Amino acid sequence: MTAGVVIADTCTAEEFAPFGTLINRPVAAGQRQFYSDWLGGEGLAPVFHVNNVLPTVLPATVTKLERHPHAAQCFLPLDVSRYLVTVAPSLSDGSADLAGMRSFLLPGNLGVVYAKGVWHAGASVLDRAGAFAVLMWRGANDDDVFVDITPTQLISQGPNS
Repeated sequence: MTAGVVIADTCTAEEFAPFGTLINRPVAAGQRQFYSDWLGGEGLAPVFHVNNVLPTVLPATVTKLERHPHAAQCFLPLDVSRYLVTVAPSLSDGSADLAGMRSFLLPGNLGVVYAKGVWHAGASVLDRAGAFAVLMWRGANDDDVFVDITPTQLISQGPNS
């Protein structure tokens, strides 16, 4: 049987705080917002790439999660209409807490930093193909952890999804 997670049509900084932080552009011209404290790690080096993601059709099914125990991962939309951010907390043994999995619908002008060690699904864009700039620090041999999970359907809850 497939489990289900309802996609939240909105996401506040407070709702996302257990998983990382949202990246929002400054309100006033000339302002800067820094996210450097989220990134980096001892013995790691920055890696920057741009990806191209094919669109996802809802309802979508997540079958795999990933995490990076040594470094945060930043996704900044370059050309994205809307996208899904699907995350899960960790249990005390470090495995993914599938009962706590959440999925958020984000607009293409809002980025995200997954905190170090946060379980998350791969990038999922809606409406059309999209591109993200991705920044993370690399160097630890065991910093890419993938786990197959019980198929979990991401369910639209309204007309915005």
